[in-house]
Amino acid sequence: MLSFFKKKEDVQAEKPVKNIGTQIAVGLDIGTTKVVAFAGKRNANGKIEVLGYGKYQSVGVQRGLVINIAQTTNAIQQAIKQCQNNANIDIDTAMVGIAGQHINNMKVFGEIKRRNSDVEISKEDIKQLVEDMFKTPIDPGNQVLDVIPQEYIVDNYPNQRDPIGMLGTRLSSVFNVITGNAQHIKNIGRCIKNCNLTMDGLILEPIASSEVILDNGEKETGVALVDIGGGTTDIVVFVDGILRHSAVIPIAGDVITDDIKKVFKGIVKEQAELLKIKHGSCTPNPANQNHIISVPGIHGRPATEISETELAEVILSRMKEILGRIMEELKAADCLNQLGCGIVFTGGGAKLKGLKELAEINTGLSIRIGNPEEKIIVNPDDDFCNPMYATGLGLMILGIEQDEYINHYNDIDDSYDDNDDDDFEDNDDFDDVNRNPKPIKPVKNYRPWNLLKNLMDRIVDDDLDDNDDDDDDDFDRA
Repeated sequence: MLSFFKKKEDVQAEKPVKNIGTQIAVGLDIGTTKVVAFAGKRNANGKIEVLGYGKYQSVGVQRGLVINIAQTTNAIQQAIKQCQNNANIDIDTAMVGIAGQHINNMKVFGEIKRRNSDVEISKEDIKQLVEDMFKTPIDPGNQVLDVIPQEYIVDNYPNQRDPIGMLGTRLSSVFNVITGNAQHIKNIGRCIKNCNLTMDGLILEPIASSEVILDNGEKETGVALVDIGGGTTDIVVFVDGILRHSAVIPIAGDVITDDIKKVFKGIVKEQAELLKIKHGSCTPNPANQNHIISVPGIHGRPATEISETELAEVILSRMKEILGRIMEELKAADCLNQLGCGIVFTGGGAKLKGLKELAEINTGLSIRIGNPEEKIIVNPDDDFCNPMYATGLGLMILGIEQDEYINHYNDIDDSYDDNDDDDFEDNDDFDDVNRNPKPIKPVKNYRPWNLLKNLMDRIVDDDLDDNDDDDDDDFDRA
């Protein structure tokens, strides 16, 4: 593995490795404040190691939406370039995140009727049921992004988490169908295409964050992951290991920064952001009233003096609103009483001092601040050991797991299907599988990866066809 702490001259002397197949995957987080790219691979011990990453300021995105394609394209190119240099690889594909207020979540019932109830339910039945849900009727101008099954129902037997091997005529489930605005999706696709990249998939950002923040015990017991980003606060709820609900709240860290800028006159947004990060807190302390922060004035004007207590009061007011909106969403989804592990906060906003204490008081739930540490090799000194990088790291993990699923699941499953039960233990293929186990995703978590990849390709291709006659200047308009 190449460490991204190697000397630059050593990196340039080595020949880059192309990221193909299961070798390397890249996660690309196109956020409101930053664009981040992470490259990683699974090592021999099964852990995922980060090979390198790149980060660049995002100026073409507002509240999760691409509003300037040229600026966003440039930010992606810069982040990818840094990642390539750090990891010493060539990048041509990426798993991309999506967020924004246009994202919707709805519950839809799906069912298939099987021709022969005497034949055991197979993975093909599961695939048919899941993939049929991409045909769900939705509002014009929207696009189905993902479908996530809850427990399955086989005839009159509900709550089946893995129905393979059961007998029945009807196979059904309630699905979380996640949709987004088709034009916003196309805008992301155009940016990716402009960077000469292929989109491996488009994943709801808090789902990606959950991969590197939550452990299986939390997902099983019941937990809400709240990702406070720059433009939006994203929520996903897991109960019994299954994603039950997702939501997007259109206020987050940028709104707090704007509040600071408006309340304390004579400072620019960059100064307000630094005030929030370096001196901000959710818990005003009267003892800090005399602790004064001096902000340089603009163009020779006198400095602006701000007390830490007054700064904290501004942040507290907005954070109470955000927490209130979170609780309203959890109550509306009827999942508040199922959160045995309470709420885990992540994203850049989770680093605000005093958030844990404030959230515990205002929600009455168990609160944890989530650092990225699940499934990856991480050291406390690593720059990316930070909640603000959870989405990018999670997308990288999903990219790796997607490749493993596509390349290995069907082959291994077929090796089992080809054997009779009586001869199973004596079969050489079975011994090979045991000696060299390959990752198998549980059927209850089946993701239609090939379908998602084809869907992204079609969205991008259709958008390019619609714009064949456009001038280059059109790429400046979202």
